[in-house]
Amino acid sequence: MVRFVLLRLQVAVLVAITVSIVSFTLLRASGDISVVLAGENASSQEVARIARDYGLDQPLYIQYLRWVGAALQGDLGRSLFTNETVFSLIVERLPVTLYLAVPALFIGLMMAVPLGVIAAVRQNTWVDRLALSIAVAGSALPSFWFALLLIYFFGVYLRWLPISGSDTWLHFVLPWLAVSVGIMPSLMRLTRTGMLEVMSADYVRTARAKGLTERIVMYKHALRNAILPVVSLTAVNLGFLLGGSLVIETVFALNGIGMLAYLSIRRFDFPVVQSIIVFVSFAYIGLTLIADVVNAKLDPRIGYK
Repeated sequence: MVRFVLLRLQVAVLVAITVSIVSFTLLRASGDISVVLAGENASSQEVARIARDYGLDQPLYIQYLRWVGAALQGDLGRSLFTNETVFSLIVERLPVTLYLAVPALFIGLMMAVPLGVIAAVRQNTWVDRLALSIAVAGSALPSFWFALLLIYFFGVYLRWLPISGSDTWLHFVLPWLAVSVGIMPSLMRLTRTGMLEVMSADYVRTARAKGLTERIVMYKHALRNAILPVVSLTAVNLGFLLGGSLVIETVFALNGIGMLAYLSIRRFDFPVVQSIIVFVSFAYIGLTLIADVVNAKLDPRIGYK
């Protein structure tokens, strides 16, 4: 198990380095930062002076090494638009994104896993068809349209919940519902497919032959193996949500990472965009590593392989 974790950790470090190099190179290739800093009407001499002052006239690999060295010390640079430190901007917006992502993912799992198990156990019945219909409807609903429906019904018509802002937990109820309904269908279908595969396995038949109740067979023996791909997909979904659900944050006026990324891209705020890309990529890598370890714990054969 330790060897498995170390091997996965090595791969994660290599992927993280590769992502940082590629994102740094592509952002530099998308535009001249010295022109952005100097302004559109600046002279060529002014642009050259700014490039020299900020080290932008140096070779790209030198700029990358300087950026990595500063980042390892916690210095991600300053926003070209607000002149605030990039680190403080991300730290300021991150709690909103976390408070949106984690409960929404938990709600999605609480809906998807039981529904997937029931659909598999009652395959080809009206329960199964209803569960699949819910999954298809959830996949087909545009997130912004469903969010607007929630706002109109619960916020405008019934006036039960606030429709914008992030002052209290009540402000997050509608965003949680909008996000969880969006991620639930894929998790439900994957749970159902996994359960159908393992229900015909030998160890499930053996468990039934021992006289165990159907509930124990399903949730202790079958679900333990069927849940493996769901764990991986959950990690991917959480990584996506940590990157900021831009549509949901925009509709409900939540100042999270997604909104920060959108504004920074519009303003050509390269240091902020660079740091957000690296943060989201590292979040994906870390969560994928955790998912691999969890899967290896659930199924020791993965670690042995």
